[in-house]
Amino acid sequence: MGFKSIMIVADTHIIIWNALSPEKLSKTARRAFDQANESDGIVFCDISLWEIAMLMEKKRLVIDIPFLEFIELVKLTVNYQFKSISPEIASLSSSLSSKVNGDPADRLIMATAINLEIPLITADKNLRDFPDVNTIFS
Repeated sequence: MGFKSIMIVADTHIIIWNALSPEKLSKTARRAFDQANESDGIVFCDISLWEIAMLMEKKRLVIDIPFLEFIELVKLTVNYQFKSISPEIASLSSSLSSKVNGDPADRLIMATAINLEIPLITADKNLRDFPDVNTIFS
């Protein structure tokens, strides 16, 4: 049996959970995360950088080190592939069905997974219920 290359997109909370509370990941999510980490990597959307910075600024995510240090540590420990917002991803995110919530970060992360044609790891039920994206969690 040959080696199968795997890449996934991680929702922001998955990035945080993996770094700070890995027990929150389901067994399925953990397995997919680890397989992608050992293979082609895990897509870290640029918008997640902003979300994490804002959570820390608003004290909704309290970590003992500054944001930039936290991101550097995360980059050193996981095979993250940072993905910018392309014109195609921006266009797709704005045209997603109204069934997707209005959160711009969620829409951009979902559009990234759809655009790259790879699964999205998320515990967000709203995103998992959307038929146009393959999600992993439960």
